Amino acid sequence: MLQKFERYPLTFGPTPIEKLARLSAHLGGSIELYAKREDCNSGLAFGGNKLRKLEYIIPDAIAAGADTLVTIGGVQSNHTRQVAAVAAKIGMKCRLVQESWVPFQDAVYDRVGNILMSRVMGAEVELVDAGFDIGIRESWENALEDVKDRGGVPYPIPAGASVHKFGGLGFVGFAEELRAQEAELGFRFDFIVVCTVTGSTHAGMVVGFAKDGRARKVIGIDASGTPDQTHAQVLDIAQRTAELVKLGKSIVADDIVLVRDYAYPVYGVPSEETNEAIRLCARLEGMMTDPVYEGKSMQGMIDLVRKEYFPAGSKVLYAHLGGVPAINAYSYIYRNG
Repeated sequence: MLQKFERYPLTFGPTPIEKLARLSAHLGGSIELYAKREDCNSGLAFGGNKLRKLEYIIPDAIAAGADTLVTIGGVQSNHTRQVAAVAAKIGMKCRLVQESWVPFQDAVYDRVGNILMSRVMGAEVELVDAGFDIGIRESWENALEDVKDRGGVPYPIPAGASVHKFGGLGFVGFAEELRAQEAELGFRFDFIVVCTVTGSTHAGMVVGFAKDGRARKVIGIDASGTPDQTHAQVLDIAQRTAELVKLGKSIVADDIVLVRDYAYPVYGVPSEETNEAIRLCARLEGMMTDPVYEGKSMQGMIDLVRKEYFPAGSKVLYAHLGGVPAINAYSYIYRNG
C-alpha cells in the first residue's frame, strides 16, 4: 500500500520479534506473548516508533526546501528526541517546544533522559509552562513563526508526528512488515497491543491490519487520560490514512479499540500498578519499559491477560514503541529498583 510514497531510510530494517516466554508462563501460560521491538529499530539516539513515521515525512521536508524541523512535546518527549536525531542526521536545524505536560516533580526532570540527548544533538530547546493537550498548540505555531522571522525555513511536525498528512504511513508499513514476518513464523498474531496517545501509531496499524480483517484486533491502551479526544483523533487519522493509501474499505469508529483503564492518575505519571508492570517485565525478560507510555501499555496487557480478555491459546504481540530514556527523569521512584 506504500509503494507510491517516497521513504527516507532511518531504521535498520524490519524490527525483531521476541517471544516473552517467562512473562507468558508467569501469567499462567494460556496466552503466548511476544514483543515487536520498535525500541531497537535504529542507531539514531536509541530509536523508537516515531522514526517509522519520520521516514515518510522527511522526503516532504526536503522537497519543501526546509532547513529547520520544528516540533513539540512534553519535557521528556520521545518524539522530540527522535526529531532532533533525524535533524542531525540529515543536516537540518531543529527547534523543539517542550511543554510542561506532566505534573511530576523530580529535581532533574528537565535535565536528563530525552531532553538531555536533544540538547547534546544540537536542538534549540524552548521550555514552555503549558499543560497537556494532544491538539495543535499555540506555542508550536509561535515557534514556526519565530524561525521564519529569523530567516529560516521551518518544516512543521506536530506532536508525535500524528496529525501530519503522512503521520499514519509508517505504521501501515508496520502491518505489512509483520505480515511478511508471520509468513516466516508460520502463524498469525491474534491481537496486537499498542500504547495510544497522539494516535498515528495506532491509526496506522488499524489501516494496515484492516487489509487482512484485523483492524479490531489492534488493542490500543490509552495513556493520554483524555480518551474521548484520543479516540476521535485516532479515527480521524485512520480515515485520512486509509484514503491516502487507497485502502478500498471504510474505517469506522468501532474499528478503533481503545482500552481506557490504565492512564491513571494522569498523563505521564505512573501508578503503582504501572511501576509493578515495569519491574515485572524487566525482571522476567530483561526488557525495559518507561513510566509514561510503554509501562502503561505493559500494565494494560498484563491485566488483560489476567482478566482473560484474550481467549486461551491466543498469540498476542506487544508493540514496544521505545521511550525508555525517559525513565531517567523518574529516578527517585526506582532508586531501589
